[in-house]
Amino acid sequence: MRLKEELMVIAGLQKLTTTDFPGVIAAIVFTQGCNLKCPYCQNSSLIPICISDNSGTVSEDDFFSFLEKRKKVLDGIVITGGEPLVQNDLKEFIQKMKALGYLVKLDTNGTNPEALAQLLNENLLDYVAMDVKNDGVNFSKTCGLKGVNMQNIQNSIQVLKTSNVPHEFRTTIVKEFHSEENIQNIANMLGKEETYFIQNFEDSANVLNHRLHGFTNDELMSLQRKFEIDYPNLKVRGL
Repeated sequence: MRLKEELMVIAGLQKLTTTDFPGVIAAIVFTQGCNLKCPYCQNSSLIPICISDNSGTVSEDDFFSFLEKRKKVLDGIVITGGEPLVQNDLKEFIQKMKALGYLVKLDTNGTNPEALAQLLNENLLDYVAMDVKNDGVNFSKTCGLKGVNMQNIQNSIQVLKTSNVPHEFRTTIVKEFHSEENIQNIANMLGKEETYFIQNFEDSANVLNHRLHGFTNDELMSLQRKFEIDYPNLKVRGL
C-alpha cells in the first residue's frame, strides 16, 4: 500500500537526537501513514494514512528551511514513521537531503523490499534500521493484521544483508507476543553475523492496547545471557 498523494506527508519533527543514528548528530522526521497496525506501537497517531486536518503536519518548505539553517549543527536525518516507504515521494525527499550534504538513516518495517532496494541501489541511504516484528508463524498477529506477506519481510532482510550499507535489525518484545523460542527463530532467520537488538515494550498513552506487558529487567538479563554465546551480535537495548 502506498499513498496516493505525490508529496510527502510529514507529521512531525524532532530537531535533535544523539542516540537514534549511530555516531551521528541528527534530526528526526516523522512521516504519516503505516501499512501495519501493531497494538504496541508507540506512534499510533501516525498509523492512519490520512489525517483529518493539517494541525500535526510540517510543510516540506518549512522542513528544508530548517535543514538549511542547521547544516553546521546536524550531520544526518532519521526518517521514521509510520512507515516511510508508503510515501510515494520518498526518493525525491531523500535526494533533497543528500543535496544538502546530510547523511540519511531510514527506519522501516520491511514490507516493501522493492522500494528499499531502490533507495539502497541509488546510494541514498547511509544507515537502515529494520523492525522484525516476530517470526513467521506469529508475524501477522503481532502486527495486528491478517495475511502479512512474510516473503516481503524475508526479501527485505536479504536486501539489507547483501548491501554495503550499515544496518541493524530490531524487535520490540511484548510478553503477549514473544517467547524465547520466537526470539531465537528471528535470530536464526537473520543469521549470527547480523546486528540484532531486542528492545522492551513500555506502555504509554499512545499505544493501541494498554493490556500488554513488557519484560522485567531480570527477564531481559536472562534473555541476554541465554543468547550471548550463540548470537554474539544480539543485544538487549537498555542493559
